[in-house]
Amino acid sequence: MKFTKMHGCGNDYIYFDCTEEEFPGGPDGERRAAIKLSDRHFGIGGDGIILIKKGKTADFEMVMYNADGSRSQMCGNGIRCVGKYLYDAGKTLGKEFTVESMGAVKKLTVVEGERKDKITKLSVDMGKPILEAEKIPVDFSQSSIDSTSRVINHPLTIDRTEYKITCVSMGNPHAVVFIDKKADDSLVLEKGPLFENNSFFPERTNTEFAYVEDRQTIWMRVWERGTGETLACGTGTCATVVAAILNGLVDSDSPVTVHLLGGDLEIEWSGKEEDSVFMTGPAETVFTGDVEL
Repeated sequence: MKFTKMHGCGNDYIYFDCTEEEFPGGPDGERRAAIKLSDRHFGIGGDGIILIKKGKTADFEMVMYNADGSRSQMCGNGIRCVGKYLYDAGKTLGKEFTVESMGAVKKLTVVEGERKDKITKLSVDMGKPILEAEKIPVDFSQSSIDSTSRVINHPLTIDRTEYKITCVSMGNPHAVVFIDKKADDSLVLEKGPLFENNSFFPERTNTEFAYVEDRQTIWMRVWERGTGETLACGTGTCATVVAAILNGLVDSDSPVTVHLLGGDLEIEWSGKEEDSVFMTGPAETVFTGDVEL
């Protein structure tokens, strides 16, 4: 079956065009393929696989699996690559179109590139941030917060050390930890799995370790549930800027640039819970090929 390897800020996935051809084996076949193909030694290599299908409630549908075969609700870098694939392949004639993932519909806008050109940048309306504890979700029974509370600068003990976390869902759960210097390997690789699997997060969590350089600039590294550290995470970057605004660390009246291991993303949010978060960043094709499934 034909595939396209793509990445957004280094967050790389293996994409399959299923708009005309069904992926073999159904959901079980999709999960097995995600595990096999994501392996960087014995497979193609990637943070997971993404299937592009015809949409039911949107123009197109994105079906995403992590490298461990688990489903994921949303990937900001992944959806930009979906948009690039669809536009470059001529499957959408407009510069604005919609993509759904597990019921959530996102609007994509081509920022750079014209018809028949290879586009390099897209903007995505990532929707409203979810801030209520029960909906993120976190296990509010473990603390003094209730189901509708926001989890802002909340203490959580990991490996005998207390961290302050701010929790946000952008369709998937995130725990943002603000630190006083750029994150190093020991923090991300040692603490990331402990955050991911802590009982405070009933569906596990993605964890962002963020250093705020100034009112418009953040440096971030991310540990993604089901995959491990990745070079970037679009939803995590959105969650980090939302968390930074909620904590008064950055301004909401201008875009915030977030530096990731794989590149930069620009995030905009008004600070109002009813308003969408907008993410702008690159999407690139690495190579195409055929694989036997």
